[in-house]
Amino acid sequence: MSDLPEPGAATSAPPVPDVARSVFPPDRLPLAETYAAWLADGGVVRGLIGPREVPRLWDRHILNCAVLASALPKTGSVADIGSGAGLPGLVVAIARPALRVTLVEPLLRRTSFLNEVVEDLGLTNVEVVRGRADVLHGVRTFDAVTSRAVAPLGRLLEWSMPLVAPTGVLVAMKGSSVSEEIEDARLVLRRFGCAEPEVSQLGDGLLESTTVCLRVAWADPAKVSWPPARRPGGSSKKKRGQRDRRREA
Repeated sequence: MSDLPEPGAATSAPPVPDVARSVFPPDRLPLAETYAAWLADGGVVRGLIGPREVPRLWDRHILNCAVLASALPKTGSVADIGSGAGLPGLVVAIARPALRVTLVEPLLRRTSFLNEVVEDLGLTNVEVVRGRADVLHGVRTFDAVTSRAVAPLGRLLEWSMPLVAPTGVLVAMKGSSVSEEIEDARLVLRRFGCAEPEVSQLGDGLLESTTVCLRVAWADPAKVSWPPARRPGGSSKKKRGQRDRRREA
């Protein structure tokens, strides 16, 4: 018989690993620990984190997201699109209080979770926006736009680059197929006027599994127009609303 919890059952977070003390500032580590407890409890109960992920919450999720902060500006604004349970946006906000982080997420059950966690942790540098990334297109821009396992690079550029300020950067967590994604997205990269993407491994020598970080900036910030070019023939608002309702269900 498996010792894993039943789906939807609350569990306890694993103990804080020693490496977390090297990743989080000492005064922020208790916040990260509280967030881990939220993920293991409410995150599992609400279906945001699978029960099998609880034993590896720190290594595979929290710490892998925390090292992404080293690829972000020291100060400024960050939008985390498709934030889900707050990975990587909430972790970045905990690790880097000088950053102003906006968590962008369309599903109500997820934004409710995020708002509760933000309030419980007292994070004054976090804002939660319910909606798709394109609700902010032409409205706001950010110094960095982050994401984790949201979409292949081509689609991710469509959603993210209209939010990236002329001197800003897209910083995405990717997997082992990142090189193939870059090649597949060449046309979109050129259409937006992006510089050559940069791929790096974060947490090497520190974490059990490193974080693949993809950075995309503008090739010529002076030539960026707003809003940047978008794919012709995009979905109508009606169709987007239908998709969102199906996902919410």
